[in-house]
Amino acid sequence: MANVIERNNVQVRGAGDRAMVFAHGFGCDQNMWRFVAPAFERDFRTVLFDHVGAGGSDLSAYDWAKYSTLSGYADDVVEIGAELGLKDCVFVGHSVSSMIDVLAARQAPGMFGKLVLIGPSARYIDDEGYVGGFSAEQIGELLALLESNHMGWSTQIAPMIMGNPDRPELGQELTNSFCRTDPDIAKAFARVTFTSDNRKDLAEVSVPVLVLQCKEDIIASQEVGDFVARSIPGGRMIVLNATGHCPNLSAPDEVIAAIRAFVS
Repeated sequence: MANVIERNNVQVRGAGDRAMVFAHGFGCDQNMWRFVAPAFERDFRTVLFDHVGAGGSDLSAYDWAKYSTLSGYADDVVEIGAELGLKDCVFVGHSVSSMIDVLAARQAPGMFGKLVLIGPSARYIDDEGYVGGFSAEQIGELLALLESNHMGWSTQIAPMIMGNPDRPELGQELTNSFCRTDPDIAKAFARVTFTSDNRKDLAEVSVPVLVLQCKEDIIASQEVGDFVARSIPGGRMIVLNATGHCPNLSAPDEVIAAIRAFVS
């Protein structure tokens, strides 16, 4: 069994006493931070990793029971932080990793000093008095399509998630990333991502939180981002001029500027 550094393909760069950890979203890997993380290497020790089942992680470490909830991924984050001796670090999470951030911060008080949540959603499915952006039927159809045709799903959905149709190379990159993921693991992670409900966890966050929300995002709308920011004590939201769900690729300068202002 690989140790946690090998298991999650952990890469540490940069300098400084404080660390900044970057966590990728569904169907992606740490390469998605290549335009953002280097900007912080002068002042922070940057930590990048792949969730088990993604990128250069150890696929043999994938545990179907453990990763049937987001808590399993949060356990890995805490284990990485303990191995590296992280304290008061900045944790930057994209998409589903925003909620993994929230869970990890609750598990390990003192390890995380600030959270940056990019395109977060506490629940994707609409509920009474809550707009998540999708009906239960829509999520069911999305998961059924993925179950029946992983490659076709990736080709159809990834460009829509990325947005920015005037820059097709971005949609193609996300498509390729989705297609590289093990199909069975992708199906399991998608189900966990789109059916989780972390609304009650938000009130338990005790550190400053910045929500970065794109002005147009079919996966996580401004209403969803506003709910997350309002539900976290001390949370605040910045609406980026960027569009799509992956501003770390489509608008890295905006993301860098917002994070830098928050951590300075």
